Amino acid sequence: VQLQASGGGLVQAGGSLRLSCAASGLTFSRYNMGWFRQAPGKEREFVGAIKWSAGDTYYADSLKGRFTISGDNAKNTVYLQMNSLKPEDTAVYYCAAAPRSSWPLTVRSSYNYWGQGTLVTVSS
Repeated sequence: VQLQASGGGLVQAGGSLRLSCAASGLTFSRYNMGWFRQAPGKEREFVGAIKWSAGDTYYADSLKGRFTISGDNAKNTVYLQMNSLKPEDTAVYYCAAAPRSSWPLTVRSSYNYWGQGTLVTVSS
């Protein structure tokens, strides 16, 4: 199983980025997908997740309205659209896959597979 995250980079505050996570080696529709992030010196934290069966999305309260998760089952890819970025959004962003029965999707322990992370740096 491989989760390949991409799309990170340097952006000015107020800008946007879209991260992608391409999955291979697993049956995509049997997993729910999540995004987490880890800033320097901090714990890895939940960003958002998508539950394919119901098309439901979940977000960290502090990120609602700025971040949007979507996916393309045909491409085995999940996306994280990040708008109105702030310096405090600077972190390594990780995508992860959780078996369909895992719950809640807000905790790291629900996820079996993790990507390598992509760095997002937001300058002020």
